[in-house]
Amino acid sequence: MGYDVTAVWEGRVRECELAERLCRGLEAQGYLLATAESCTGGLLSHWITNTPGSSASFVGGIIAYANAIKENALGVPSALIEEHGAVSAAVASAMARGVRASMRAQVGVAITGIAGPTGAVPGKPVGTVFVAISTPQGESCRRYQWQGDRVANKEASARAALLFLLEALNIPSSD
Repeated sequence: MGYDVTAVWEGRVRECELAERLCRGLEAQGYLLATAESCTGGLLSHWITNTPGSSASFVGGIIAYANAIKENALGVPSALIEEHGAVSAAVASAMARGVRASMRAQVGVAITGIAGPTGAVPGKPVGTVFVAISTPQGESCRRYQWQGDRVANKEASARAALLFLLEALNIPSSD
């Protein structure tokens, strides 16, 4: 994975530093970023826009909490949601592609999961999260399994997305 998942979970990874590095790296590469967030409810976008100058690399995001928004705003096929569930690698990847296309960004990132305390389904307990990235070089998706309460799971998911973006775009996460 390229980083310590325990550090992400425990919050030892500082989101403000990661977001700043991401914005600088995106700008240096001439890339624009768009986000599609479900279980994090805009937290990732919030952290990114806390970075001064983020408008040079961040175009916006869609909070696709309801399946209808995933379908209508991001173009996720309803059949994909029915077959795999809204919390799945297939849907996360479709969300990342959809937000990238709809916002005309070079990079799209999507987060979908079960923050808790309810919502678990067979094979997907509370804390199950998928983060997907779509770039000109391709797509990738990762599954995470957090063990916290709702807020901790949301924070860990947004941090993991920042780190995943840095890694996928070859931007150092530290000096």
